Amino acid sequence: MTLDSVDINKVTPMMRQYIETKKQNKDIIIFYRLGDFYEMFFEDAITVSHELELTLTGKSAGLDERIPMCGVPYHAANVYIDKLVAKGYKVGICEQLEDPKAAKGIVKRGMVQIISSGTLFNESLNEKENNYIGSVIDFNYGYAICYGDITTGEIYTFLLEHNPTKLVSEIVSLGIKEVVVSENFSKDVYSLLKNNFKITVSIFDNKTDLEQYHYIYEDISDARLVEAIKYLLSYVNYTQFRDLSHLQKAIIRENKNYLKMDIHTKRNLELTETLRLKQRNHSLIWLLDKTKTAMGSRLLKNFIENPLIDKKEIERRYDCIEKLLEEFILTSDLEKYLLEVYDLERLSGRIAFGSANARDMLQLKNSLKVLPGIKEVLTKIEFYKNIETLEELYNLLDASIYENPPISIKEGYIIKEGYNQELDELKDLRKGGKDFIARFENEERDRTGIKNLRVGYNKVFGYYIEISKGNVNLIKDEYGYERKQTLSNCERYISPILKEKENLILNAEEKIIDLEYQLFCEIRDKVKEYIPKLQYISKVISEIDCLQAFANVSSNNNYVRPKLTDERVIKIIDDRHPVVEQVIESEYVPNDIIMDKDTNILLITGPNMAGKSTYMRQLAITVIMAQIGCFVPARDATLPIFDAIFTRIGANDDLVSGESTFMVEMKEANNAISNATSNSLVLFDELGRGTATFDGMALAQAIIEYIHDNIKCKTLFSTHYHELTDLENNLVNLKNIHVSAHEEDGNITFLHKIKKGSIDKSYGIHVAKLANLPDPLIKRANQILSVYESKEKKRDYIIQEALPLDDLIKEESVVEKELKKINPLEMTPLEAINFLYELKEKIK
Repeated sequence: MTLDSVDINKVTPMMRQYIETKKQNKDIIIFYRLGDFYEMFFEDAITVSHELELTLTGKSAGLDERIPMCGVPYHAANVYIDKLVAKGYKVGICEQLEDPKAAKGIVKRGMVQIISSGTLFNESLNEKENNYIGSVIDFNYGYAICYGDITTGEIYTFLLEHNPTKLVSEIVSLGIKEVVVSENFSKDVYSLLKNNFKITVSIFDNKTDLEQYHYIYEDISDARLVEAIKYLLSYVNYTQFRDLSHLQKAIIRENKNYLKMDIHTKRNLELTETLRLKQRNHSLIWLLDKTKTAMGSRLLKNFIENPLIDKKEIERRYDCIEKLLEEFILTSDLEKYLLEVYDLERLSGRIAFGSANARDMLQLKNSLKVLPGIKEVLTKIEFYKNIETLEELYNLLDASIYENPPISIKEGYIIKEGYNQELDELKDLRKGGKDFIARFENEERDRTGIKNLRVGYNKVFGYYIEISKGNVNLIKDEYGYERKQTLSNCERYISPILKEKENLILNAEEKIIDLEYQLFCEIRDKVKEYIPKLQYISKVISEIDCLQAFANVSSNNNYVRPKLTDERVIKIIDDRHPVVEQVIESEYVPNDIIMDKDTNILLITGPNMAGKSTYMRQLAITVIMAQIGCFVPARDATLPIFDAIFTRIGANDDLVSGESTFMVEMKEANNAISNATSNSLVLFDELGRGTATFDGMALAQAIIEYIHDNIKCKTLFSTHYHELTDLENNLVNLKNIHVSAHEEDGNITFLHKIKKGSIDKSYGIHVAKLANLPDPLIKRANQILSVYESKEKKRDYIIQEALPLDDLIKEESVVEKELKKINPLEMTPLEAINFLYELKEKIK
């Protein structure tokens, strides 16, 4: 039976209420509250029972046949919701909006929240990562993007050129879990995001202007960015049905302020997850994450994915790390304080949302308790930011909230004695009643002579007198007992005196629970006023937490402070790959990486497994560590500030889009060549190996020459095309280096040491021997190799000298040169018209 086939006039009033709600939310699985369960009906029930392996039952709803139904207990709903959201579904929570006891007729119900991958807000979220939701507006000439984390209140926005590939790359790189787009959004991009990258894509066209959130974008002048922010706010407001006052002012994300890396570079360098297993272990963040707070861990991920290019800010972080290393006693105190700080950002979000319970308030109080100690340390180390200690808020929470409250805020036992006079009086009344019950039990034992007489309580009968079967004959009529329940081993009675006291106790209990709930909500509203201050404090604590983590890692692993230079010089002595040296069992072999101002390209040759890729990666990792403000794994390091890193490492096909290794290679090479500047770093690992030998060699040479003559950026290029080493004779800014290996008696030992000059052997068969391929196979491979080598000598093949590229490349016109200098997304309409006029004049 399907929902569409049902005659709504024949169903029960409750089911009619459900059907009306469901028809307004067709793409959402409705969790419909009935008593202590959330129930699902019709197609929702079939879907959920299948996805969560729940029992599918039926329900009578006034129709001839029972309708499909399944349900989950309301107190355990989060577990089931998380599983559904992880599978890409959206879940709508439909709650009872009035007390069933007070309701006349059917209880009123309504949607109170729609939960999706970008709006999850519970304990199951990964505390070490942001949970971003984003919106995209397509202006046909460019995209306006807004994204934020509703659990922390952060909001960012930026413009992007109209390039669908870059849009998808940006969304994936930022880790956005859900993207909100309009009905007329590109179907290709929609499909790519949803099917290839498993990102939730929500269609939403109901944009509204929410006055209460104007403060979020009031400082932004670009109307396109404002539109994107309003669009995201409209969706979040539509799905959450609650206060979002913890959302912070939007920050315009300027790519020019950070070292640029695309998603491929981040993955190739294994910054936040490993390539093979897609896990945090053995990535760079795994090594550096010695933070003590969840907030610090999230900020560290942001640091690693967005290294700085502002020399002053980088040096400021170095200074702080140096101070922390000098003042190791203060640093030790700071670490202890930070361990006591809970996730203030997400606590603030839950408080604003109205979902914070008493245990959240205790976490907040315990965090506030150590703020004076943190403030003192920050003052002593002369940290460039400081914090308020919010003593009045701490005192409020200390005076009001019990130390061990229940999870629910509707069970009482939340508010301390002495906080509210009326509550204290009710508690005294309840205590007096319970004392009476205890006295009554002793008195009845004496009066009846029944030693095992017991006074108990349950929700069905209230207070009762329980007497074992063997003593029932001792009960006399004058006691006034009235039999209420017979059990296998005892009888239960009630008495007039007991009933009178029961009403007094239960009324007091009910009033206490109601009053405690009311007082707790008032306290929570008071705490809400402090959210902006708490958010600022969390930012300061996150930053100092990251820097103490850098100090910790630098101290434990003998890292050094880099010297930043304005000259285009790289001089790193005894550089190491920080992750590899931690995980290999043997001793790590450090290497120098030296590129003076006249050396732009290092052409690296050497056998497989000898360490060429590691050598290249460790330079990039060292640069990234330096530009996030961390010390680096070397004995000495002098580095320029890079504006971008481009990599092509690894030989994986892009099976999702059906592209071969070679096509992926060429696209990534093109990305680097098109976007690199003289201040960029390019790493190409065996480029051209995905096609025929001479094709690959020709392309590799042409790419090297193009970078050398046109881009002039620092480049590491590893290759097995040994003929390319002749380029050193023709390209003045290229130097050959090689990874050394020792061969003896047909066996090879990798020395992992970089030396000057080239090497003309790949030792591929030796590597195959190390991999234990059968001896006859190895012997045959050597025979074939000797034949090929003799043929190669006869050919007398010589590398083509570098051609003058100027003869091959058409000179750019004045208009083309001027157009390359500007970014249309950063121009006002008036500036664009003026620019167009100037171009026209130049043509004349």
